Amino acid sequence: MKASDLMTAPAVTIGPTATAFEAARLMAQEAVGCVLVTEDGRLLGIVTDRDLTVRGLAHGADPERPVLDLMTVPVVTVDADADLDTAYRTFRSTGVRRLPVIDGDRPVGVLAVDDLLRDVVQRLLDLLMPVSRSALPETAA
Repeated sequence: MKASDLMTAPAVTIGPTATAFEAARLMAQEAVGCVLVTEDGRLLGIVTDRDLTVRGLAHGADPERPVLDLMTVPVVTVDADADLDTAYRTFRSTGVRRLPVIDGDRPVGVLAVDDLLRDVVQRLLDLLMPVSRSALPETAA
């Protein structure tokens, strides 16, 4: 399985001159925890809900401040064709919770820790289903 199989797509993007308020509103509208900052389709940075809180509001930043001032750079990414082991290792080694998935230099989606967690839980349920069926006592009809 590849990173692109579990990612949320398309990526929610915003321009570098958009404001922190616009980024927050877009995140709420799209029900996502981050927006990718792009220009001409190229990834410049990422702004997460945590960035808005910790780098912005906690320091009294003006909501009209451009996301260019709040975004995280450089961005840790994963290639769309990367296997999930690569994504797991990237999450563990960097501590990020969201990885933009790129095809070349273009963002195509976002892979979140939650996406991997859902996949692990589903795989565990798939493995346990035959075991649990065989362990249940048969009931009389």
